[in-house]
Amino acid sequence: MENEVQILSGLRKFASSRGCRDLIVMAVVAEAFFVALSPVVAEIALLLGFAVYLFRWKFDSGYHYRKSPVFGAILVFMLCGGASVLVSPDRGFSFYNWYNLAVVYCMTFVLVTQNVTTKGEVKYIAYALGLSAAIVVAYGFFQYTFGIDTSEMKWVDGEAFPELRKRVFSTWENPNILAAYLDIVICVLLGLLAKLEDKTTRIWLGGAIVACLACLAMTYARGAFLTIVVILAGYGILRDKRILLAVIVVIAGILLLDPVLLERMKTAFSVADTSSEMRIAMWESTVQMIMDHPVLGIGWGAYWMVYPLYDTYIVDGSVTLVHAHNIYLNYPAEIGLLGGAAFFVYFFKSMGVALFNRRVLPNKAMEGLLLGLGLALVSVALNGVTDDVLFNIPSSMLLWLMCGLIFVIRRL
Repeated sequence: MENEVQILSGLRKFASSRGCRDLIVMAVVAEAFFVALSPVVAEIALLLGFAVYLFRWKFDSGYHYRKSPVFGAILVFMLCGGASVLVSPDRGFSFYNWYNLAVVYCMTFVLVTQNVTTKGEVKYIAYALGLSAAIVVAYGFFQYTFGIDTSEMKWVDGEAFPELRKRVFSTWENPNILAAYLDIVICVLLGLLAKLEDKTTRIWLGGAIVACLACLAMTYARGAFLTIVVILAGYGILRDKRILLAVIVVIAGILLLDPVLLERMKTAFSVADTSSEMRIAMWESTVQMIMDHPVLGIGWGAYWMVYPLYDTYIVDGSVTLVHAHNIYLNYPAEIGLLGGAAFFVYFFKSMGVALFNRRVLPNKAMEGLLLGLGLALVSVALNGVTDDVLFNIPSSMLLWLMCGLIFVIRRL
């Protein structure tokens, strides 16, 4: 009996110690570093960190859960996602994907908001994200230099763009996902550039932005390229004309050096290639899907099973389309209008907190990081019009990690 009391006392002592929380923060740093490099390792780090967090939650009597302003929206989103499983054509598949994905995203948010509490811990996470991004960009340059043949890949309309033979994707699944990720990185760098005053630091940040823009050009992703041009130009017009001038010079230089990219950008608002035609047809079908299943949707992750019933464009059973290429349609289609609305309340409220922060922050670096994270969410919102970038698991993990960081920085 005495031994059990001693063991329990030891567990409680460790749970309330700084070492226990440091282990959790280390897990968050590991997830931040590996999310763009190895999603499996990132998820292992998350699960280990969450196990330690549950241990702390159980044995630390002084610990209290801190509700975030988006707690209700996240709860409704999770419940609607779980309920959608009941109407899925394959309940087992949808349930597996719901608890293996939605729960993982929620765990990431909880782990960050409940355990990251200091400026130093936020910086470690930011450094991990930055180092990871540097590796991703370097590998993108490597792919472009040594060549990647896209002739067998379904990332471009070969008939419309026969001269396009290279589209880098680095550590991500395809060029469009890499491009959306690079938009996020550029936005964070822009936020830091706008707030930090040290000349040497600003030069390094400016160089990093140019390198990311060059890598973005190598993806030939039209939507992501237009998104970052709009964000950079918009910020330049509203806040700093020097940034606008720099954007014009850099973007013009990239387009002049790469006629293939310029040609692709000219078709961005047309239906000249099959990718544009297909998206429009998918959106029409998805709208009908939502109208037919407004309450619970069609089931989490079940888009690829239900879409053939609404398909009026491809009509080919051998082709599988797994999402609607639009986040504003995909979420309501799969988990219903209420679930979709709950997600976007969470998403846009996080964005608003970052962009319209009225609190005095500890230093300029935190102000810049908060602004950059807000702009990054703007890039996700704009890219989400033409692609479901959040269907990609690492992209969603990164999104929920960024939203968690926004509320942590706001509390500092």
